[in-house]
Amino acid sequence: MTEKRRILTGITTSGTPHLGNYVGAIRPAIAASRRADAESFYFLADYHALVKTGDPARVQQSTLEIAASWLACGLDPDTVFFYRQSDIPEIPELTWLLTCVTAKGLLNRAHAYKAAVDANTAAGEDADAGVTAGLYMYPVLMAADILIFNAHEVPVGRDQVQHIEMARDLGQRFNHLHGKGYFTLPQARIEENVATLPGTDGRKMSKSYDNTIPLWLPANALKKAILGIVTDSRTPGQAKDPDTSNLFAIYQAFAGAQETAEMRKAFAAGIGWGDAKQIVFERVDAELAPLRLRYEDLIARPEHIEERLQAGARKARERSIPLLSRLRDAVGIRPLAARTARASAGATHAPPARATPASPAPQLRSYREAGGTFHFRLAAGDGTVLLRSRGFDSPKEAGRLGAALVAAGDDARAVAALLLESAPPDEPVSPTDAILAALARLKADRGS
Repeated sequence: MTEKRRILTGITTSGTPHLGNYVGAIRPAIAASRRADAESFYFLADYHALVKTGDPARVQQSTLEIAASWLACGLDPDTVFFYRQSDIPEIPELTWLLTCVTAKGLLNRAHAYKAAVDANTAAGEDADAGVTAGLYMYPVLMAADILIFNAHEVPVGRDQVQHIEMARDLGQRFNHLHGKGYFTLPQARIEENVATLPGTDGRKMSKSYDNTIPLWLPANALKKAILGIVTDSRTPGQAKDPDTSNLFAIYQAFAGAQETAEMRKAFAAGIGWGDAKQIVFERVDAELAPLRLRYEDLIARPEHIEERLQAGARKARERSIPLLSRLRDAVGIRPLAARTARASAGATHAPPARATPASPAPQLRSYREAGGTFHFRLAAGDGTVLLRSRGFDSPKEAGRLGAALVAAGDDARAVAALLLESAPPDEPVSPTDAILAALARLKADRGS
C-alpha cells in the first residue's frame, strides 16, 4: 500500500484571525485536509509566538481564538492531527539534538536574522542589538516541528522556503552523522495560487499595516468595516475598473464564478460604491454567518477546545515518542544497561531479546466492552494478562495506541510514555520486563 503524504501546517498564536487569514490559509488548508492520499498535521505554534510577542495573555487568547477558528471553519480533529506545539515535549528535545548538528554559519544566513542585523547596521546600532536567541534559533525549532513527524510537504509562501531548506539540511546532516535514514527530507509546497486579500487601505491585509478586517466581527461591525474600505472618487454612473478595485478583490474571494461575472458587469455599468459595498457585505456575511455561530459556541467553551487539543497531542505523540526514542539512542542518550559490544562497531541498539521459536507467542487483542468502549489486552505466551487498556470511544484510537506499543518494542522509555496514555487512570502500569519482552517479540514477529 502506498504511504500517505504527510503534510504539516503551523499557525503562530500571536494575533487575531482576519479575513486575509481565512481566504489565504484557513479555507484552502481545510479543503486540503480532506485529501484521501494525505495525512494532515495542523499545530498551534505557541513556542514560535514567544519570539514575536512578550504578552502572555495575548499568546493564550490567540491560541484560543485560532483553535476555535479552525474548528468552526470545518477542521475535523478526528481525521487530522490537530495539536498545540507546547503539548509535544519531543519537539523542544529534538530542537536541542538538531542544534548540536547545526552550523552557526547556516543560522547567520537566515532571512529574519539578516534583516534584523541589516536594520541595526543602517541605524548605526550594534549588529545584534535587540536580537534574541529565540529569533536566531527560530529555524531550528521550525525544523524540529517538521522533522518530528517526518513531514513530506510543508505548504508555505515564497518568503518561508528558506526555512524548509534549512530543515532539509539539518535532517540530512543528522542522517549523515548517524548512518541511518531517521528523517524524511521535507519539501516546500509553494502556494502560488492562494488569494492575497487587500486590506481596508488597499495594501495587503496585514496586522503590520493595521488594515485588517477581523474574521469574527458581528454582522453590524463587519458591515461598518466593509463600508470603510478605501475606494476612488468615481461617482455612480461612471464605469469602474474591477481589476484595480480592492472591493472587487474581496468580493471575488468569496463569490462564485457567476456572481463574479455579474459584479464585473455592474462595475462596467457604473454601480455606486455604496451599493457595491452593500453587495460585498452581504456575500461575505452569507459565508461567515453560520461559521460565526459555531465560533461563538466554541469560544465560550474553552475547556472543550482544551480537550480537543489534548486528545490531538496524545494522538500526535504516538508518532513523536517512538521516533524521539530512536534519536536519543542514535546520539548515545541510552540506559546504561543498553551498552553492548556492538556499540564500538557502530551499532546503536542491542537487538531485542526474542523467545525461542517453539515458545508460544504473546498476543495483543482488541475487544469491546458491553458499555460500548473499546479496549486492548496484552497477554504473555502462557496466557498471563500483562496489560489491560483504558476504554476508548473508537476502535481506531485503541488500535493506534496498541500499534504504537508494538512499534516501541523493548524501548522502556517509549513504552513507559505510551503506558501513561493507555492504562486506566486508577491503575498505573510500569514497563515491566515481561511487558517489554512481549512487545519486543510482537515487534520482531511482525517484521517492524
